[in-house]
Amino acid sequence: MVSVPRLVIAAPASGSGKTTVTAGLMAAFAERGLDVSPHKVGPDYIDPGYHALAISSAASSAQRSRAGGARPGRNLDAYLCGPQRIAPLFLHGAAGCDLALVEGVMGLFDGAAGQGELASTAHVAKLLRAPVVLVVDASSQSRSVAALVHGFASWDPEVRVAGVILNKVGSDRHEAMLREALEGCGVPVLGALRRTREVRAPSRHLGLVPVAERQAEAVDAAAALAARVREGCDLEGLLALARSAPPLSETAWDPEEEMRRAVEAVPGAAGRGDRAARPVVAVAGGAAFTFSYAEHTELLTAAGARVVPFDPLRDERLPEGTGGLVIGGGFPEVYAPELSANEPLREAVAELAASGAPIAAECAGLLYLARSLDGEPMCGVLTAEARMSERLTLGYREAVAISDTALAAAGTRVRGHEFHRTTIVPGAGAEPAWGLVHPERRTEGFAQGNVHASYLHVHWASVPGAASRFADRCVSPAR
Repeated sequence: MVSVPRLVIAAPASGSGKTTVTAGLMAAFAERGLDVSPHKVGPDYIDPGYHALAISSAASSAQRSRAGGARPGRNLDAYLCGPQRIAPLFLHGAAGCDLALVEGVMGLFDGAAGQGELASTAHVAKLLRAPVVLVVDASSQSRSVAALVHGFASWDPEVRVAGVILNKVGSDRHEAMLREALEGCGVPVLGALRRTREVRAPSRHLGLVPVAERQAEAVDAAAALAARVREGCDLEGLLALARSAPPLSETAWDPEEEMRRAVEAVPGAAGRGDRAARPVVAVAGGAAFTFSYAEHTELLTAAGARVVPFDPLRDERLPEGTGGLVIGGGFPEVYAPELSANEPLREAVAELAASGAPIAAECAGLLYLARSLDGEPMCGVLTAEARMSERLTLGYREAVAISDTALAAAGTRVRGHEFHRTTIVPGAGAEPAWGLVHPERRTEGFAQGNVHASYLHVHWASVPGAASRFADRCVSPAR
């Protein structure tokens, strides 16, 4: 049994202010000396970046040292990873913390389309047995707030809505009216925050602009959010509520154990002890490639690889000794001219692909490997053209690997997520990466030699064999 003080920060709907309130709470508690563990429900990559920055910018160097370094923002997605992995992944990420804060997704009860509560904030809160604090946009209501909070608190008896934070409050009089209305509701008011434009994060075609693109402004915003939360929230009451969460009986997820099982499940697979040297896996980062799950790096490391980050916007060569390449998601469409201008790196990536070394590219990585992006030359690994589109492609997918690739054996079934406003022609190669089976049937992506490139974001914790398979091919790449 493991006791982890924890809260889920939810809302009745998107746009209520979950991210700003959650980031403010994380910064405020970090300023008080607490080791805060940040988590996000769902597949979103951008919010966890703001969480991690809010904590690291507010924490002292002594705190970061005590925590073993800055904690990354981590995702808890019951669709991508399965409900059975939510508590173990949470315990892994929150190990040793003083307080874990979990930001919800969309409205409290909104989950995967057509699948009931699956992957909703309420579902994750129940899996974690965590108290829920509801962030309510109070800007256009007064007494009606009581009906709203009462409805959310009583809808599912297994979800413990234990507090409310009133956001976008207009004045002292408005706050008094809201508090009076909620007096008989049975859900205590744990905060009231005034409307302000000072700390809003800018948005564009896929949501908030990532932290990596506005580091200095984001640090200032985190400090301002912490000040707002200190002034408007009952931090002691929130901490007491978090400490009321019951112990969890699950065992923490362990990447080393996952790799051991993955290797045992594949006859002839190489274990860490079978390798004379650790293969170098280069992982793209920087402002153009900000989307990644922390567990991917942990799994690759557990599989025996030495993970080395690099920035395709700045670095003209791949890390020394690169034997495999991972290019995750991000915004290459915003930086297409700069990426194109780095011709030495584009050539190095193309040479690595031609050598037979494994390359795993998803979404932004797919675009970077194409022949061009919005007319700008890219790496040319794939004979495909990419461009921006007016259409948003968004949603969960079920897929099966059509052929053997660096990530999956033919027939491997996965769950993933698509999120982009770009298109690539053709949409699939002669050997597609995936066959999508739900909610629509089509082929997608490219399986070309040891290159696996696709729009589909997959969380490797749900298919840990992907990391061991990838690392094995780095040791002995197909030629």
